[in-house]
Parts: sequence; C-alpha cells; structure tokens
Amino acid sequence: MFFLKRVCVILAVLLIMPVSMQVQALSDSEITAPSAVLMDAETGRVLYEKNAHEVRACASITKVMTLTLVMEALDSKKIAWTDTVTASEHASSMGGSDIWLEPGETMTVDEMVKATIVASANDAAVALAEHICGTEEEFVMQMNKKAKSLGMKETVFKNCNGLDEEGHVTSAYDVAVMSRELIRHKKIYDYSRIWMDSLRGGKTQLVNTNKLLKSYQGITGLKTGTTSQAGSCISATAERDGLSLIAVVLGSATGKDRFTDAAKLLDYGFANYGMYTPKVPDEALREIPVKNGMTDKVLTSAKADKAFLIQKGKAEKITSEIVLPQETEAPVKKGAVLGKLIYKSDGKQIAEYPITAADSVEEIHFWKIFGMLFRSIAGSQVFGAKA
Repeated sequence: MFFLKRVCVILAVLLIMPVSMQVQALSDSEITAPSAVLMDAETGRVLYEKNAHEVRACASITKVMTLTLVMEALDSKKIAWTDTVTASEHASSMGGSDIWLEPGETMTVDEMVKATIVASANDAAVALAEHICGTEEEFVMQMNKKAKSLGMKETVFKNCNGLDEEGHVTSAYDVAVMSRELIRHKKIYDYSRIWMDSLRGGKTQLVNTNKLLKSYQGITGLKTGTTSQAGSCISATAERDGLSLIAVVLGSATGKDRFTDAAKLLDYGFANYGMYTPKVPDEALREIPVKNGMTDKVLTSAKADKAFLIQKGKAEKITSEIVLPQETEAPVKKGAVLGKLIYKSDGKQIAEYPITAADSVEEIHFWKIFGMLFRSIAGSQVFGAKA
C-alpha cells in the first residue's frame, strides 16, 4: 500500500511538471549513429549535434540535392511536370535501387520524381539530371555550385544518386542544410509523404524506404540512403504545432538504428522547443517627428506576425527592445523602415521585425505650400462672395 502511494505521488509530480523539465538533454550515447544533427527548419538553428561536420558518405540522401535542382528547374519553367523524360543507356545502367528503366523508355517528370523520392530510384535520378542539363556530369557541376552557394563546406558530389564513389562526401550538417533548402518547395511533400504507389499502369509497385511514415506522428519526409561505405542514413523531416524539424543521421549500423535515432532526435526537439508569436508592445506604435515634411509627424506600424523558435518554459523571460530614431526626415514613404523591434532571450537576440511608416509624408516644397495657400485664399473669397 505504501509503495502504491509513492508511485501515485511520483506520477502526480510528473504530470504537473513543465514539459521542458520532464525531458533531459540528449546525450551522445543515446544516439548510436556516429554523426547526427537536429535542425530547426525555419531558422536553421542547430538544436543538437554529434560530429555534425565529420566528412562522410551519405548514399541516396544525395538525391535531396538532386531533387532541389529539379524543383528549381520546375519553378523557373525550364521543365514541366508533364514533360516526357527519356531514359538513356547511362541512366538505365545504374543498378542498386531502381525502377528498371529500359534504354529509350519514357516517363513524365512527375513519375520520375515519384520514383526518385519514394523508391530511391538511381536510374530515375540520372534520367532527371540528363533531362535538365543534358548530361549527368553537367548536372553534378550544378549540384556542387548549389552546395557552395548554401555554404556546404564539407560536401563534394561526384554523382546525382549517391552510389559509392571515391570523394563523394558530405556531413550531417550539410545534409540538414540542403534538406532545409529542398523543403522550401512545399510541393515535395506531395511525394515524400507517399507510402505506396505504382508506375507503368500499376505494373511497378513503389514502397517508400522511409519507414517513419508509418510510425512517427507528424513525419513529412524526407530521404533515406544505404550503401556499404555510408551505412544506413536518413534525413527525416517532421512538423507539429507549427514547428518544423530536420533530423539527420549518418552511418548507422542498421536501418532500424537510423529510424530509432531519428525518432529520438525529433522527440527531443518537439519536447523541448516550440514556436512563439509575440505581442507587439504599444510603445512600438507611436508618432515620430518629421523634419522638413508637409506634416510634422508620422505614425509607426509594426507586425510580429511571424513566429520564432523558443525553448519551452522560457516564454516569460522573453524581452523586447524598440529601436527608433528621435526624428526622421521627409520624404517618408508609406512602408519605409524607420526602426526595428527586437526580441531577446537570456540577453541574446532571437527575432527581429521592422518598424515602418504607417503613412507617407511629402517633403516641404515652395510651390506646394503656395498652391495650398492660394486654394485657401480662393476658397475664402468664394465663401465671402456668396455671403
């Protein structure tokens, strides 16, 4: 009886404890993979890392960059979803995970993208690369160019599908960066969320290699990969209550281990962090004197409509700082930035929003003043004449 009472007390305490207190920091020993990263997709802030910049192979997670360039080509109208893609001898020779494309076989871009992300088809990835750039070699050059523009310092691509090749390397951090870039294209979720589908009129069955789609709440994607050099890898994306996370695991011993590690990373993120939409302080909305203007002041406007990431339990510690000049000079255009509204936590800046002009103020001009004066006098004379 005494034991049961103690258990009840402990459970009661756990229930009333803040969530942030219930979840301890994630230790490296809990993540079995040699390299991992948890990143906030909105800000790119790293929430957990383990050997994040260690250079490693990443297998078919390479296709995250391939698909990024495909989405960019679609956005720019260079290609269209309904375009016909013809498989070359080179594309058909890939091996590994594929959809067994025959030389000369055709599919639409839509079908090739589906095969690439759902079934991790190496042949489909190469066919898309050749459709966009003519050759895989040229496409890979564009992949490396994009990686450089994103600041991916540990990455060198040698192919577009992730098959083991000497010098084809990346890091967990870089994978998170390119995953963040890919999911800016929300259309990719239409494919990364697919569990089962088919091609060739139902003759070819597709089953997603990302088993978290069947077991993890809020999972949205993204890509798995396995080779002898890379081990078992995953870039897992998930969203709950407006918080979007990217968990990258490289070099796991087994496929089960990578899914377990990715789930642990995501659990840690959702338990400890959340999105916070602040209230704009009344002091940020005020009149600012205008020098040399047709009116002598302008009203400010501010919107903090974009939520930002905070650690759970720290909302009450967030402070705001208003930065505005003592006065501004005409002309002032409506919407012009006059200052900024800064939010801080523990003394560190975590968000910033512009404070703008709510109206326009024209610069003082002799002829405008003269015209106003003339109209005023003319109006008075007309009024006097009627009287």
